[in-house]
Amino acid sequence: MRSSRSHVPSDLQSLRLRLCLLVLVVDCLAIFGGCLAGNLIRFGDLWADPGVSLFAAVLPLYVGIAINSDAFGADTLSDVNSGLSRAILAYVFAVFAVLFIAFYMKAGTELSRMASGVALVSTFGTLAGGRLLCAAYIRRRTGMHLFYDLMIRDGVDLPAPPNMIVVDAATANLHPDLRDPHMLDRLAGQLYGVDRVVIACPPERRLVWSLLLKGSSVNGYILSDDLDTIAPIGIGSLSGHYTLAVACAPLDLSRRFTKRVLDLAITLPALLFLSPLLLAVAVAVKMDSSGPILFRQPRIGRGNRIFLMYKFRSMRNDLTDRAGNRSASRNDDRITKIGRFIRATSIDELPQLFNVLRGEMSLVGPRPHALGSLAGNALFWEVDERYWHRHALKPGLTGLAQIRGYRGATPQAKDLADRLNADLEYLAGWTIWRDISILAGTLRVLVHPNAY
Repeated sequence: MRSSRSHVPSDLQSLRLRLCLLVLVVDCLAIFGGCLAGNLIRFGDLWADPGVSLFAAVLPLYVGIAINSDAFGADTLSDVNSGLSRAILAYVFAVFAVLFIAFYMKAGTELSRMASGVALVSTFGTLAGGRLLCAAYIRRRTGMHLFYDLMIRDGVDLPAPPNMIVVDAATANLHPDLRDPHMLDRLAGQLYGVDRVVIACPPERRLVWSLLLKGSSVNGYILSDDLDTIAPIGIGSLSGHYTLAVACAPLDLSRRFTKRVLDLAITLPALLFLSPLLLAVAVAVKMDSSGPILFRQPRIGRGNRIFLMYKFRSMRNDLTDRAGNRSASRNDDRITKIGRFIRATSIDELPQLFNVLRGEMSLVGPRPHALGSLAGNALFWEVDERYWHRHALKPGLTGLAQIRGYRGATPQAKDLADRLNADLEYLAGWTIWRDISILAGTLRVLVHPNAY
């Protein structure tokens, strides 16, 4: 049986990102070439001002529109027609936007209509040529093996295509169980870097596998022989068998890249700006009670992977609860004097900026929970099986649930339901602007009556 890791290039996602950036650069050069062609035909001078001005005005608009329309998405690397059509539409919109603005600003004399028209037409050709050259290079460089596909066989021996990695569930100790976070962590390890996972299992285990995959942050499918005779339309197929789609990654590579850029653009300056405060709090925590400055607790992260989340220690070291079975209460005797202040002001959460820097968390996302977190007397995932779905994105320092006031202890099942519904709403409607609005809204709830 093929290994699930040894035959998979560890930098496949990095390679795709570099290839997407290559396509972006080639598109920019193609637009530049089209503008120069307009100059040459209209003025007989490659470097005439109208063409250069048109390029400078159109390029930023084109890049923004093209990124928003996924003209540089990973799927366009293998589908040149789709990528080219998106690029051309983005360019047309950008040119007409520039001409519209120039008309209302009465800057029409600075832009030659003939040069602009020639540039528009010639850029169609340079964009097409550039995209075709990129496709030829990508085909030669990768053989179009751009995605990491994995099959997990759980008691069903079905053949897999030649380029698909196969894992035996029993050998990898992957026994589908929604009540076992450690099994979910092992599954997350197998799915790390995977673009598509296909599960081959008996009918009685399809439901639990589909529930597990919904929080895996990968495109997940259940392979079913039963569907062969039904022949449904639009479901999908793999090696002659029909597949039923049950999960979809909420963010593609370009959106994950955008979200990561926002995280780093805010986190790096914030750490520099807050470094005096972090140092002062660290000294205060150390002087207030014996024990480490930081409290490190296993939490459930993206794809149900377990990671260590950092907080300033706010409780007596001998009474800290790594499992998280007991939520902090208003008059909790475990909390130190300094701990009560930093918890009430949310300062104890600031070390999670280092989790963001490490890529384990994001600034905005569902808050990560401890393995032993309870809603009433039941574990979170025992209250609602949809709980695992919230882990399709990285956990966040703040989230939609937090700005709506859902924080603090969860003595009742409804307390979890409110947070879960908000988290799932966030996953279903992510935009970069929503992240920014949640960050802004968080400033209003840093000090909250439920923070203790």
